[in-house]
This record gives sequence, C-alpha cells and structure tokens, in this order.
Amino acid sequence: MKRVALLLPIAAALLCMADDDGNASLLPDGPGKEVVAKVCTECHSVDRMRTLRISKDEWWEKVADMVDRGAKATDAESEAVVEYLSRNFGKDSKLWVNTAPYIELKAVLGVTVAEGNAVIAYRKANGNFKDWSDLLKVPGLDANKLEAKKDLIVF
Repeated sequence: MKRVALLLPIAAALLCMADDDGNASLLPDGPGKEVVAKVCTECHSVDRMRTLRISKDEWWEKVADMVDRGAKATDAESEAVVEYLSRNFGKDSKLWVNTAPYIELKAVLGVTVAEGNAVIAYRKANGNFKDWSDLLKVPGLDANKLEAKKDLIVF
C-alpha cells in the first residue's frame, strides 16, 4: 500500500508532462510558440486557445487576467503570447487543418462530430493534407459546406 501511495504522485507527474508535450505539439509553428507552450499550457489545453478566435485586444485582456491570476510571464513574454495567439487564433486567422483538433474544426468550419473525426482519422492514416484536393478525399466530408470556408484553411 505504501508503494502505491509513493508511486501515484510520480505517475501523475509523468502523465502531466506527457500531456504538456502532446498539447504543445498541437500549436502551429511560428514565433512565440515556445513561449505560449511555457506560459499557457501549464494550466490550459491547446483546444481552448484554438477555439476562442478573439481580437488582439481581447487576447491582451485574457493574458493580463492570467498574469494577474499567477501565470508567470514577463512583459516581453506576454507580448509574444498575444502576438502568437492573435496571429494564429484571432478573429480572422486561418485554420491549420493539419494540426487542428476536432473542437477547432467544429468552431471554424462547422463540421459535425463524424466529419471532424473523419478528417482526423484520414490525416493520421495518410499524413498531412497538402492542398484542397487532399482534404476533399476525406470520406463523408461535405465539400459544399466547406467550400464557403475554403479561404480560412491553411495546409
């Protein structure tokens, strides 16, 4: 019983570290990614960031609030976080279809659960989408529904 009690916190810590690594890997590459991973994913999932789609001013409000609540970020790091989040997940930002989780596919493209799961399964089985024609190969995906949002998708 003592061994289990001692191993439980270690196992929990390892799971958290593994989750953080996987979580950060879902962020699009670019300037500020490492800072966002360090500052934000300690408490938040990447899914939350990816679905908000708010303005730069609103991202500033969110980041300032998080710093007030205890997030550890310098002024320069806060600025890097806001720049990254507003560039990748702002109101008019594009959807990175090769890293987008279901919740972001739903928020930006309006896909159903079945369509979102099909996109993710196809991506896992066949690798990253290279262009629009690759995306249209996903079984069960409604191309007509996506056509109106085609300009929001980045490959």
